[in-house]
Amino acid sequence: MRSIRVEVNRRRQSRTQAVLPVRVRGTNASGVLFEGLAHTLDLTSTGARLGAIRHKLQVLDTLVVLYRQRRIEFTIVWSKLLDGQHEYQVGLQTVAQQSDPWGLSLSNNSAQPAMEASAVSVSGAA
Repeated sequence: MRSIRVEVNRRRQSRTQAVLPVRVRGTNASGVLFEGLAHTLDLTSTGARLGAIRHKLQVLDTLVVLYRQRRIEFTIVWSKLLDGQHEYQVGLQTVAQQSDPWGLSLSNNSAQPAMEASAVSVSGAA
């Protein structure tokens, strides 16, 4: 009997792990404006995952990220409170398409199929 396992990569772009210090500005879930320090965890040419966010944020709200001389507007796609901590991780998508929002020459892999099989393994007797 054969066992087939296929893992599907649903991401349109590959992530680049990068821890960069950033300043964030936005409105928390209570409607109060805030500004604070955070850091990136990984990046794509159209999005990012941030850590060290100290405010509860609402999905679909806008968050401004300042990195070096750059100001990038994002839509919050998801937010997750980390267990046992008072900080959140958030997933972000750029509001306006920019050629290189981070200035890091991240490759744009959006031309790849969204449902690409990333790993296929077959086990069992032939």
